[in-house]
Amino acid sequence: MATKIAKPSAELIKRAQGQTTATLHEAGGQIGALPSTIKPVSADWYVCGPALTVLSPPKDNLWLHRALYQGEPGDVMVVDTGSFHEAGYWGEIMTQAAIQVGLAGLVIDGCVRDGKLLEELGMPIFSTGLCIRGTGKSREALGGVNVPIRIGEIWIFPGDLVVGDRDGVCVVPQARIEEVLDKADAREQKEASVIEEIKQGAKTTDLYSFN
Repeated sequence: MATKIAKPSAELIKRAQGQTTATLHEAGGQIGALPSTIKPVSADWYVCGPALTVLSPPKDNLWLHRALYQGEPGDVMVVDTGSFHEAGYWGEIMTQAAIQVGLAGLVIDGCVRDGKLLEELGMPIFSTGLCIRGTGKSREALGGVNVPIRIGEIWIFPGDLVVGDRDGVCVVPQARIEEVLDKADAREQKEASVIEEIKQGAKTTDLYSFN
């Protein structure tokens, strides 16, 4: 039976929509940046939603199948593969299933396959690349759904805010979402002001006191 997890409010998720990963990362104090190798399969994809975390054995995707049906509409599946990248953990069939569930997207520290079809289906997928190698489905392999996972230097907990864009993926701890969004809004306003001053002829070395 799926365990109910705490999630950020729909209002917070809506407010986060459109925020860039770089802004959130900097606004939170340089937090939550997943490895730079994790990028969208299609460059213009964007995803924003609460984390549905998956701990998967390397080169095995049975736990990803199990996680699909513990997800809720709007969730972003985030998968720790133990940093084993040389396998296509996800493809056309799983994307079709995820769309039926209503998942907002997938972030995986590993590869996927069926790249052209994934682009056509349109569900945002962020991975370390494409790989044609298949995976196993061991019923005995240890894994978990909605458990703490670690990708690179970042711990991700169920319900954390996950945002992905062309630059990469940023994770904001659930307890800090509102605070970080407030700081992100302030940062964007400040940057807009700086850009306007640059357009009027100001120098960055003067604006930031780099002289």
